[in-house]
Amino acid sequence: MQYAPRAPGNPAVRDLYRLLRDVPEDGLESRLDWVERWMAWLRERISAHALVDAAEPEAPPADTRLTLMIRIMEGEPAMRAAVTRLVSAVCDGSRGLKLFAQVGLPAGQGFLSEVSDRLARTLLPSPPEPGKLSELLLRLFPVPEDAVWLALLSPALLTKLATLVGEPLPPAPVPAARVRSDLMDALMLLAVQTAALGTMEDVRDRAPETSFRASPFLRLRMVCDAVLARDAASDTLRDLATCVDDCRLVVVSVSRHLEASGVSVDLVYRLERIRRSLERMEAIARVLGAPRGEPRWREALGLLSDLLRRAHADRSVGELVRRNARMLARKIIERAGHSGEHYITSTRAEFHAMVHSAAGGGLVTAVAVASKFALTALALAPFFSWLAVGLNYAVAFLLIQVLGFTLATKQPSVTAATLAGAVGEGARGDRLSSLVDIIPRITRSQLAAFTGNLGCVLPAAVALALAWQAARGTPFLSPAKAQATVDSMHPWKSGSLPYAALTGVLLWLSSVAGGWLENFVVYRRLPEALAHHRVLRRVLGVGGAQRLADGLVHMASGVGASVTLGFLLALMNVLGRFFGLPLDIRHVTFALGSMAMAGGALGPQAVLQPDFLMALVGVGLIGVINFTVSFSLALGVAVRARDVPVGEALPFLRAVGARFLADPRSFFLPPRA
Repeated sequence: MQYAPRAPGNPAVRDLYRLLRDVPEDGLESRLDWVERWMAWLRERISAHALVDAAEPEAPPADTRLTLMIRIMEGEPAMRAAVTRLVSAVCDGSRGLKLFAQVGLPAGQGFLSEVSDRLARTLLPSPPEPGKLSELLLRLFPVPEDAVWLALLSPALLTKLATLVGEPLPPAPVPAARVRSDLMDALMLLAVQTAALGTMEDVRDRAPETSFRASPFLRLRMVCDAVLARDAASDTLRDLATCVDDCRLVVVSVSRHLEASGVSVDLVYRLERIRRSLERMEAIARVLGAPRGEPRWREALGLLSDLLRRAHADRSVGELVRRNARMLARKIIERAGHSGEHYITSTRAEFHAMVHSAAGGGLVTAVAVASKFALTALALAPFFSWLAVGLNYAVAFLLIQVLGFTLATKQPSVTAATLAGAVGEGARGDRLSSLVDIIPRITRSQLAAFTGNLGCVLPAAVALALAWQAARGTPFLSPAKAQATVDSMHPWKSGSLPYAALTGVLLWLSSVAGGWLENFVVYRRLPEALAHHRVLRRVLGVGGAQRLADGLVHMASGVGASVTLGFLLALMNVLGRFFGLPLDIRHVTFALGSMAMAGGALGPQAVLQPDFLMALVGVGLIGVINFTVSFSLALGVAVRARDVPVGEALPFLRAVGARFLADPRSFFLPPRA
């Protein structure tokens, strides 16, 4: 064969000749099918290397096939003319506005709108759009890995091929001019959309240092008008680059404001859309401003590769959630971390204060345990049973917060966020030092809280049971109910340990809810609204309204976590009955209080029986699992939200281990006075 004298039967040559003899002369769809088949040929892994000359340098298979295509186009005028007509017709019959201005960019007006759009595109078949290059791109490159392959194509070879088949005889339209026009239109469309997003009220409010008339987003449209009017002259492209940089500064300012005053998922989504649109405008400007030939093809390949990569990534709902929820997760975790600082003791006095505070929490919990037994004994419908028990839990947790008491199981999720803050700040050496210092404080603070909670809930619950029996003449719990309570705590004869893990998840979720509520309060500026509310000022006075506003900020996280935890704990049993699943919760403080009341009903002899003692072991394991699950979830999410490298985990563990070996006492007891 003329173009493969050293390999006359090479499939690359044979298949290409079949394609070139079958170039369609009419019909856009048939031409697009041919382009798709040609791209499949180009992506074949069988190399066309050294088909003419054994001394040819090594090259990727795609480049060797491009070289073969160029040789055939140079030597076969009729085939070259047919391909030239096809390229011209495809470019003339297709529009690239959607490809350059929409593909790979968020399309919805908000986060939820984008989520629903992606779900619809995932679940429903897409209608054909044969007149749009955006559909052709995904037809030609159906998998995400194609973006890398596309970026590695040789700009020099593509320049040669475009010279051969990209300049049809008049009056046929020139493909390069058609594509350039689409790029110009895309630039203008992106400018209009970005300007609209950048001048929305919530963006303006969070960039107060930039006046409306001075906003670079207003200039963006005018700058792009100049680019179009002067066919992307170099000075207009420089003005565009300057304006884009100014727009980025506004986005950075808004992001800093979000760090200080709350985060909205929709606003984060719009900021991400602005950033991506500005990047796309820069990429288009680079293509328009590049000299013809190889430099322009290099920029075009970069643009197309990025388009393809983002087009595939933006089909994923999970990717959208991860990208846009990261800042929200970080702020929620930071706000939980602020609460966590309250639960970490440093001095001996703080340690003892934590024990006393937790003792108060144990006392309230004992009352809540008794109330829960009383409420579940009522013949209520499932909904009202859930509501009553949930209110019982929620009121108990709120009382613990309002009275300044402590519940040990609420600590792990918030102290983990504080720990992640120490891990995520400063240089690596500083992080290690901070971590080694804070871990012992967390462990001994947690031990103090458990000691206070369990040390008080036990005698308080026993006292309540005995007081009831003395007043009414009957045990607070029937013998059957008491024995069932003991059996439900057995570590392997019941589901207490899995239920304890589920409770750990609920404890973590409640801390997330608390952080979310505080973020919501700050983002919506509710404290400012309360402080300046006319009715509140008239009734409470200016100082009273301000104290109410300050109290809202101070209490929001705790209230959100307490109410959420209360109703989540009550919900599990109801859900289990509704779905016929063995769902329940095991909270260590409530579990020990329940065991105390069961022991009071069964008598002193029963307390020494093996089953009762094993149930007490189960309560201890419940506490360990509650703590471990809640702390692990909170720490894992916090570390990911702060982008802490996973590779630093081992040095952290080594440093903590060394500290424990050197000073184990500091992990359990406060420093000596």
